[in-house]
Amino acid sequence: MENIVITEEKLLELFDLAVQASKLSYSPYSKFPVGAAILTGDGRIFTGCNIENRSFGLTNCAERTAMFNAVSEGARRILAVAIATPKSDYPVGPCGACRQVLSEFGEGSVPVLFGPNADNLVHSTLGELYPFDSLHELAD
Repeated sequence: MENIVITEEKLLELFDLAVQASKLSYSPYSKFPVGAAILTGDGRIFTGCNIENRSFGLTNCAERTAMFNAVSEGARRILAVAIATPKSDYPVGPCGACRQVLSEFGEGSVPVLFGPNADNLVHSTLGELYPFDSLHELAD
């Protein structure tokens, strides 16, 4: 099912799902809900939210929650990512750990859409967010 076309409409659909996922966030400490939606190579969409812990090192970001959800269901390749931060005043991109994890399962050309709402979005790619990724060379 690798012939999936990633249209602007598809990216906005993913973003809407990320907004919905953010409503399930467990973020009592930061009060900063985040949701993510990932389109996989087989056409499935997986979502996730941030899940905090009073020991912040044990907190899991929405992007990694969605990715781990996808992997746990057998998906190994991502085609697009959307991240919603509805309480922010500006688009907040994924953290370094999430960029690393996403790059494990997607090529540099994978589109990444992020922002607080549909009127304030950044369109990027994994390669722009995580340049000079040598991981894929190591796997060959």
